[in-house]
Amino acid sequence: MKKLIIGTRGSDLALWQANYIKDELEAIGVEAELKIIKTQGDKILNLRLDKLEGKGFFTKELEDELLGGTIDLAVHSLKDLPTNHPAGLIIAAIPPREEATEYLLILKDCVDVSQKLSLKKGAMVGTSSNRRKAQLLGLRPDLEIEDLRGNVPTRIQKLRNEDYDAIMLAKAGVKRLGLDLNDLHIEELETTEFVPAPAQGALGIQIRENDNELFDLLQNLNHSETAEEVAVERKVLNLFEGGCHMPLGCYCKKENGKFEVWTSKAETADDFPERLFLRADSTEGLAESIVSKFNADRKKPAKVFISREIGEHSYFRRALENNNIEIEGRSLIRTFPIVTVLDQFILKNIDWVFFSSRNSVEYFFNLKPQFPKKTQFGVVGRGSEDALRKFGHFAQFVGASGDITEVAEDFAKLVSGKNVLFPRAQDSLQSIQKSLPADAKIIDLPIYETVIEDDIDQSHADVLIFTSPSNVDAYFAENLLEPGQQVIAIGNSTGKKFDEMGVSYALPYSPDEIGLSEAVFGIEIK
Repeated sequence: MKKLIIGTRGSDLALWQANYIKDELEAIGVEAELKIIKTQGDKILNLRLDKLEGKGFFTKELEDELLGGTIDLAVHSLKDLPTNHPAGLIIAAIPPREEATEYLLILKDCVDVSQKLSLKKGAMVGTSSNRRKAQLLGLRPDLEIEDLRGNVPTRIQKLRNEDYDAIMLAKAGVKRLGLDLNDLHIEELETTEFVPAPAQGALGIQIRENDNELFDLLQNLNHSETAEEVAVERKVLNLFEGGCHMPLGCYCKKENGKFEVWTSKAETADDFPERLFLRADSTEGLAESIVSKFNADRKKPAKVFISREIGEHSYFRRALENNNIEIEGRSLIRTFPIVTVLDQFILKNIDWVFFSSRNSVEYFFNLKPQFPKKTQFGVVGRGSEDALRKFGHFAQFVGASGDITEVAEDFAKLVSGKNVLFPRAQDSLQSIQKSLPADAKIIDLPIYETVIEDDIDQSHADVLIFTSPSNVDAYFAENLLEPGQQVIAIGNSTGKKFDEMGVSYALPYSPDEIGLSEAVFGIEIK
């Protein structure tokens, strides 16, 4: 085959991407050279992208040269590429995707680990992405969001110049450029917490539709699983008729043969984003199903009961109030400490402390523990992680999935030969402990007990959410489900109670307020 000409933008990241494809082609015996092309997005740096006319600010000029025959293929960040192609062009291959997570880069003197996202109150965050702005304000309404343009190194330099307290970037770009960020605090936001842009971290190789020989050759670079996943995300974007400035996040991953999809969508960057999680056996009709859930006319629950007190400014309350859903939040149990003085000696050789609930975090730290500096922390769910932050500690392991078996398996990989302390409720099921390797030493520490309230009133809400097995026991000791009421169990342990009762229930992906919000939003009211 003749020497190929690869069209690319001239930024450091675009050149890395184009050179990566050039190297991949050369590995299969095909020579290529780069041609740098300036796009509208590169030339206009004083305006927000959503203020520019049309779509494809970083792609149109490359596509024009493809159609004109002056280049043979164009390498794009797939998230920049509009979902409708110009006639005569196709995406021929999608290589394996880089991680789609987000980096929040924070100046070290603006870090406050006790706050969500480790950002001090009222911090100024730089981003020009409406999607990032909506989700940031959803998690932290106190933040100031300011526009930030420029390529990746330029944006990071603006942060170092203290134009901002923090900035947000895709991890993929930072990783590909191999940048040294030791002077900054890096907060990595998982895709389950902060939903990335459709096709974030993926590359698209675009060619002329009639170039059959090149299409066949590029199949050597195509990664079918990545292509299948990003096709769902881009179809959701297409069905919403949104460009890259729509406040839309969508992320799909194939796990154990099933497709798991997270979607976040706001009307504008200043609005609270709706969140949805769906799991499906195939991609057929999946994007359509996701989009239909966001239909304004869809009937949603009028009232939701949850078996815990819900704070006035909590994420869950704001998510439900955004949909005019009434909340009935009341705990059906009371908790009491059963340890008032901690024997500090048992903490002397602790490698890990693992918490399975917010209560266990709070009761444990009320005992003023003193442990070695090497001690690491594991938690189930972001609610427990947030509780841990309030005491000034990071969780090195966060079991984000609502599947406690999955969490246990992941944690077990980290603690072979380690001493692991479990501060817990007296009646805890100890699911994590049972899955640890035989050479892990478990130090068991029951520190509080739960007592069921008397005379629990029935709820007439459309949806009942139960946040622990003991709350299920408490409610159903005296009450039954009413016809039409639907149930959400926060995780497997709570779900097992409903399995025993023969009651069907929904299980959120993650056992926290975001996961519960997603589960409520996904419920169909007949």
